[in-house]
This record gives sequence, structure tokens and C-alpha cells, in this order.
Amino acid sequence: MAIPTSRTKEKAEIRIHSEKCTGCGQCVQVCKDFSLYLEDNKVKISNTPAFGCIGCGHCMAICPVGAIEISGRELSREDLFDLPPETSAANYGQLLALFRRRRSIREFLDKEVEPEIVEKILDAASTSPMGLPPSDVNVLILDSKEKTRKFAVDFCEYLTGMRWLVSKWFLTIMRPFWGKANDEMFEGFVKPLFDIYIHNIREGVNLVNYDAPLAMYFYGSPYTDPADPIVAATTAMYAAESLGLGTCMLGGVHPLIQSGKQAKRFREKHGIKYASREGIFVVFGYPGVKYRKGIKRTFASASVMN
Repeated sequence: MAIPTSRTKEKAEIRIHSEKCTGCGQCVQVCKDFSLYLEDNKVKISNTPAFGCIGCGHCMAICPVGAIEISGRELSREDLFDLPPETSAANYGQLLALFRRRRSIREFLDKEVEPEIVEKILDAASTSPMGLPPSDVNVLILDSKEKTRKFAVDFCEYLTGMRWLVSKWFLTIMRPFWGKANDEMFEGFVKPLFDIYIHNIREGVNLVNYDAPLAMYFYGSPYTDPADPIVAATTAMYAAESLGLGTCMLGGVHPLIQSGKQAKRFREKHGIKYASREGIFVVFGYPGVKYRKGIKRTFASASVMN
């Protein structure tokens, strides 16, 4: 049995054109499933792979003579493309400039994000590395201010019915079970967040997603590597920055729509297919403000192992 995802539970099929194979061994070198080996100066398919071909496509992409084809797990030879030349790639200085220019934007012009820009963001995000192909990242797209506002209103109605989650009695009961850090997070962040979201939406102020003209929710399936939605969201965010948009990651929605019957109903109402261990909303739009300075960031720690 192959490694399962929500999209496939079968291994990919490897086809070798022996008449083309030169025995260079590059495909064997990059296959970490040990699906390939060299014999008599020709590549062969192993009967004892680690998992069965996962469809990463490395062997097909590295073969200089087109002697290998992979099909299955949402992959085929038609998915190959020529790599852009190195001269067309951004250098480190250009990348760092892009990263440093980005700031979280929550104030947007009353201007829609054009469909072609949305498509470019998705194209860039789909290139993101993943724990296991094919990608199990799902994206919910809210492509107008009206849609983001409706989602925010629905979310605040949902939170109103979930106020027990931040009630004094519930937090007191849970304190011994979930530890100091979770207790402090609920008291200092989650509980005030409920009040801020609900109170302001009743006053006509949307602090859930700021009435952004575009929002994307990146989430996984029960099979997804937890990092995958976050990596894809980050790629989308930097792609949008390169296209002149402001962006902001929003962490306040995802954790609150994962558990329980009410959460399931909320997800179903909004076309969210799965509960997901990790997920994140990103809002996009043409910036309504312009920052003059950046602020230096640091890690909590960065140590070299002895």
C-alpha cells in the first residue's frame, strides 16, 4: 500500500524506456524511496521500495534523456516544464528586499483584486514545497469585500454561541489539564478576542478580516503534513507583495472552527472540507496606508548544535 493522502491512496507508476537510458544513475541518486537501482548500466525498478513511488517526480525531472515517466498520484509527464534560467531568478538581495518591504496590512483601498492577480497568487502558492505529494492543501477563496464581511458576520454569530469556551467556569476546569501556557493564552488572548470580534461587528466594524477585498484560507486534510498550509500561505503572501498588494496573516479564526458539532456546521456552511491540524487565513488588498520604516525581527533563539 502506498502512503495515503485525501487525493490518492495508490502508488505512482514508474515506466522506464530502457532504450533511452544511459545508466548515468542520477535518478537512482535522487529517489529516496529506493524505487530504482542500476543493473548492467541500466536503471531498473526495485521490488523492495521503502513505501512505493510517492510521485515526487524527481527522477523524471533529473533524467537528461527522458528515459523515465511517472504517472499517478496526480502526476504525469505533461506536468514537466523547463526550469527558468538562473539569470531570471531573483538574487538574495532582491529576495531580502521583498521580505523586508512586507508589513502586515489591515487597511485596504476600496478596490477589488483583479481575477488575474488572484490566479497569479494561487499559481505561485502551488509551487510550495510539501511534506508529501500530491499536495493536500485546500484553499477557500473569498474574492470580494462582501464575501469577507459575510464570513466575518457568520463567524461572530458562531462565536456568540461558543462563549462558554472562554467562560470563567470552563477556564477554571481546564486549567489543570492544559497547562500554564494554554491558560495564559486563553486568558490573555482568546477571551479578549471573543469580546473584540463580537462587540465590534455589532458596531459595524469588522476586525475579523478587515473587510479585505480578498481572503484565502489555507488548510489541510487529516493526511496533511501540518506545515504544508502554512508554507503555502507564506508563499502566497510574498507573491502578493511582489504584485503590489498588502497582506496580513490572521490566526484568530482557524483554531476556533476545528472541534465540535458547531464547528463542523460552520465549516460545512462555508465549504471548508476538513478539520485541519494547522491552517491560516491571509487577507490581501491594495494598501490603504504606506509605511516609511521597517522593524527588525529576531528569533527566540538560534543556536548551533555542538
